[in-house]
Amino acid sequence: MSTAPRDLDRDRDTEGTVPPLTRIIRDALDRLRAFDRRRPRVWDAAVTGFWTVAAVLDYTSGGWRHTAHENVTAPEFVVLLMSLGFSLPLLWRRTHPLAVVLLMTPISLVNVWTGAVVQASLLQLIPVFQIVLRSSFRTVGAAALLFVVPVLSGGFRIPSGWGQEVVSYIWGLVFVVLLGIAVRTRREYTEALVERAHRLEHERDQQARLAAAAERTRIAREMHDIIGHNLSVITGLADGGAYAARKNPERAGQALEAIGTTSRQALSELRRLLGVLRDDHPDAERAPQPTLDELTPLIERVRRAGLPVDLELNGEGTARSLTPGRQLTVYRVIQEALTNTLKHATGPTSATVTLTYSPTHLDARITDTGTGAGRTAETEEAPLAAQGIMGMRERAALYDGTLEAGPIPEDTGWQVQLRLPLEDTHQ
Repeated sequence: MSTAPRDLDRDRDTEGTVPPLTRIIRDALDRLRAFDRRRPRVWDAAVTGFWTVAAVLDYTSGGWRHTAHENVTAPEFVVLLMSLGFSLPLLWRRTHPLAVVLLMTPISLVNVWTGAVVQASLLQLIPVFQIVLRSSFRTVGAAALLFVVPVLSGGFRIPSGWGQEVVSYIWGLVFVVLLGIAVRTRREYTEALVERAHRLEHERDQQARLAAAAERTRIAREMHDIIGHNLSVITGLADGGAYAARKNPERAGQALEAIGTTSRQALSELRRLLGVLRDDHPDAERAPQPTLDELTPLIERVRRAGLPVDLELNGEGTARSLTPGRQLTVYRVIQEALTNTLKHATGPTSATVTLTYSPTHLDARITDTGTGAGRTAETEEAPLAAQGIMGMRERAALYDGTLEAGPIPEDTGWQVQLRLPLEDTHQ
């Protein structure tokens, strides 16, 4: 199953655990936020209109007289203007909150100085809340000072208003500031989580791309080794069989039989490699990769292809001292080196494979007696040979090994030297 359906099923399971009322409220808030992002002016106008109507109703119904002092000196039209002055600027409360507070400050000073104390003056807390949400704490302090100064001056102007107006206004300011800090902290925390999720998703995709690139390189390396080696052996057998058919039909039949055996082995290895890549194929063959136990059959196939090869083992170690991955590396390096000899060496050629075990390393040396002229940059197949050597170096590097390839001094042949540390070596 793909990732998208699993995520969809998980989201559905999560939705099923949310209480219905909570889900309804959350969906309504999400739709409201989405509408506000699309048309912010509509929401600003609605909020401003609501509080303007409330301020005007407070004036027309005379509700402001219940909070006004006995010696109020403000005419009624001034009270109406102050009510509108506190409510109409809310239209810009989100775009220019500090400017709104500055505009309301002289109106607030007139309000408390005359003793009217209209309830619409509390609307100053709305732009203060917006400043706490979006601005620096220095700006928040300036807005709080603009709010408090008129209230304190009114307290000195009318001492009886300290308990009713000054304390309640300051407590309201403290509550709004703390609420704004809480909302701002929560919002920043949520944004940090979203950003972290996006970063992790990006890193996951990048790692997936790197893993895919590494896997493609590994598959290309395996395909190169399998196809290149077996086709080279088949070519050698076919050339030898064509030559033997004219003089020794029995030897030609043996060559054809060897070609069939090599072809079937190549198809088997390719089928195994491609079968593993098919995730939807449950019956894909997953046989183990070649190990050093199969080195002797490999050399025998090369011999049948016409290249005399000698195998020498030195030291007290065995193939079991290497992990399967290291054994595959040694096997593929020897296979590629002998394949290059079959394809590129000229003149009478023989090869020698020498494995030397030490307590810390395995050294593999593959030499041949070919002239090496076919391995220079003058031939068309030289880039392929260079690619094969690069693949051998990549295999060695996977296990902190080194590989050197080049002509033997005085142009007496070609050699490949692999040095691979054992698994339990700690340097």
